Amino acid sequence: MAQVEKRGGLLRKSSASKKPLKEKVVLMYDEIFMTEDPSKCSPRFWEELFLMKVNLEYLEGKLESLDGEELMKIKDNINCLFQHCIQALGEEHPIRVVNALQTLCALIRGVHQKNKSTSGFDIINMLMGFDKAELCMKNLMESLDSLLCAEGSESLKSLCLKLLLCLVTVTDNISQNTILEYVMINSIFEAILQILSHPPSRREHGYDAVVLLALLVNYRKYESVNPYIVKLSIVDDEATLNGMGLVIAQALSEYNRQYKDKEEEHQSGFFSALTNMVGSMFIADAHEKISVQTNEAILLALYEAVHLNRNFITVLAQSHPEMGLVTTPVSPAPTTPATPLGTTPPSSDVISSVELPLDADVQTSNLLITFLKYSSIVMQDTKDEHRLHSGKLCLIILTCIAEDQYANAFLHDDNMNFRVNLHRMPMRHRKKAADKNLPCRPLVCAVLDLMVEFIVTHMMKEFPMDLYVRCIQVVHKLLCYQKKCRVRLHYTWRELWSALINLLKFLMSNETVLLAKHNIFTLALMIVNLFNMFITYGDTFLPTPSSYDELYYEIIRMHQSFDNLYSMVLRLSTNAGQWKEAASKVTHALVNIRAIINHFNPKIESYAAVNHISQLSEEQVSHYPPQSDSNSWWLGSSSCSLFDSRGIL
Repeated sequence: MAQVEKRGGLLRKSSASKKPLKEKVVLMYDEIFMTEDPSKCSPRFWEELFLMKVNLEYLEGKLESLDGEELMKIKDNINCLFQHCIQALGEEHPIRVVNALQTLCALIRGVHQKNKSTSGFDIINMLMGFDKAELCMKNLMESLDSLLCAEGSESLKSLCLKLLLCLVTVTDNISQNTILEYVMINSIFEAILQILSHPPSRREHGYDAVVLLALLVNYRKYESVNPYIVKLSIVDDEATLNGMGLVIAQALSEYNRQYKDKEEEHQSGFFSALTNMVGSMFIADAHEKISVQTNEAILLALYEAVHLNRNFITVLAQSHPEMGLVTTPVSPAPTTPATPLGTTPPSSDVISSVELPLDADVQTSNLLITFLKYSSIVMQDTKDEHRLHSGKLCLIILTCIAEDQYANAFLHDDNMNFRVNLHRMPMRHRKKAADKNLPCRPLVCAVLDLMVEFIVTHMMKEFPMDLYVRCIQVVHKLLCYQKKCRVRLHYTWRELWSALINLLKFLMSNETVLLAKHNIFTLALMIVNLFNMFITYGDTFLPTPSSYDELYYEIIRMHQSFDNLYSMVLRLSTNAGQWKEAASKVTHALVNIRAIINHFNPKIESYAAVNHISQLSEEQVSHYPPQSDSNSWWLGSSSCSLFDSRGIL
């Protein structure tokens, strides 16, 4: 018996004696692409069409093969097909509805692909006609809203969301997608919230719903009033917000898990064995091979939620078991068009803490911890533009969190201690920290660790100035909260001070190269002002008096770096160049630091010379001053008498 092979819409028999046959649905598509109305000869044409399985590849390919003039000739038939698709969405027969949804996806994609250079108004005219566009889109959005809110087939709901995502993402710039004006007028916001607040729906469709909402919020957000922005900003339903948070947490956890799996696979492979023999000379190059596709869509959703809705801040701290340790059943996904944005949704969604029983052996986590782990992976490699933008978005989200009073309250809460295993970039001069040795600390410590890690690991030729500025801003906002609320955080501040000083050294040693691209004095001023904040207000937030000793020791130990910085900015501030004003600001900000150096350094050098000590230890410097000078050694809260606050922002 001759075998039947389906390819390109043909039913081709292996026997060469018979002519290849086309599928019936392909023949019907061909009739649509004629200039005449296909229903003239066949009154039941449209009814029969939606009973046929859609051939997406053929329909989109046919649209793409036509030139502009040919497409305009069949405009009436395309309008008719679009309208009949919308009518079919109201049918009771689910097969008709499924085929209509898939046909709409193919039509929207095909027409947009063919008309990329034309305006949005021309595309609207091509799909449905100007005169009927408003009514068509109203009927379409109402039908989709009904299908999403009904207690019907989950596959239908999935296809509805895929169609909406297709509609939103057909243009490279979402704000140029004119057809979305109708989506703004005929809102589906409530339907999206219903999906997120209902656990079974969230399991199946939460990812698509969150991504769709994030995209709709960004439509002309700075040009006109976007109803989705207004509505998202006032959502206060706990179930809805928690549902959104769980979807985002699951997607980020999936990324973290995939990265960890690849990292373990990489470390246990042949290269790991080779490295053990020849050393870690190529460890940085090897690390670049560990790559998992980032998820900017879900990151954008997190940003919009944190930025627009203050109630969402509470979701960041909602505790749940570590998602990577919990498995949930995977539901089969319906056949749908390709996922937009090049992102892949997680295999399953965590519904609620009720479905995840707490276990003494399971590490407790929350959305913020998951996000910090994700950020620590993404921000490791910013050499390519894609990851650079992803890292920037992570820092913007952290800035929003650091600015929020409630977020700072739980970040600094001593009663909320977590063990956060951040990913650290492999470097030749340090060993990888063991996960078991991680202490439980307030979450702000993990944020500071992440910022220090970024500062230390990105001093490179392609200097990410914007990311460094945002990183220092996050640290500054956290310190402002600690100063304001007098929070004495037990943190290894020396690591931050050392990282900041090394960054200053990098800026100075690469002055010529960096000044050709960036205003490095903006960043230098921010760093110096952080030190000024520690010097002048440290008594309100540093944990112990010995912390002040450590701060002054670091400043005196690295005095040469600050002297070099002063020489550089003084040179540029006295010349009539473009950097005169920016350099002058740094010169004035260095008053505090230079006062400390000029006060103590000569005394310490004299003490070393008198006692014939070539190099003083930290302990000797800390206990150096004789009795007569002990009052000036510990400045503490009275430091303002010697050091003014002119360098403080």
